[in-house]
Amino acid sequence: MPPAEARLWNYLRSLKEQGFRFRRQVQLGPYYVDFGCHHPKLVIEVDGETHFTPEAIAYDNRRSELIRREGYRIARYSNLDIRDNLEGVATHLAAVLAALPPPLIPPHKGEGDDGTAASAATGF
Repeated sequence: MPPAEARLWNYLRSLKEQGFRFRRQVQLGPYYVDFGCHHPKLVIEVDGETHFTPEAIAYDNRRSELIRREGYRIARYSNLDIRDNLEGVATHLAAVLAALPPPLIPPHKGEGDDGTAASAATGF
């Protein structure tokens, strides 16, 4: 994993305590995204130098369109932003997450709506 992605990944893992479960290299259709969270639907892309050529921009635009059609919001950060301003990236990401529906937090194992094992087993 490139250094900027590793640095962002360390931060994203800390969001698990708030119910946000990010995964690395998530497949959406024919594409893989750097980081994805299914609840809420958010994709995070880390862009290096190669993303700024005309061809790469066109490719990223096609990918982004498909990802948006799947209902995901996309947040993009450059390697430099993550390297030099992780605090600013975290602040922006917090604002993005606050604007999305809250994450789905399942009941603890063995607990249903009424706290009984039967509820957990049936899913109701």
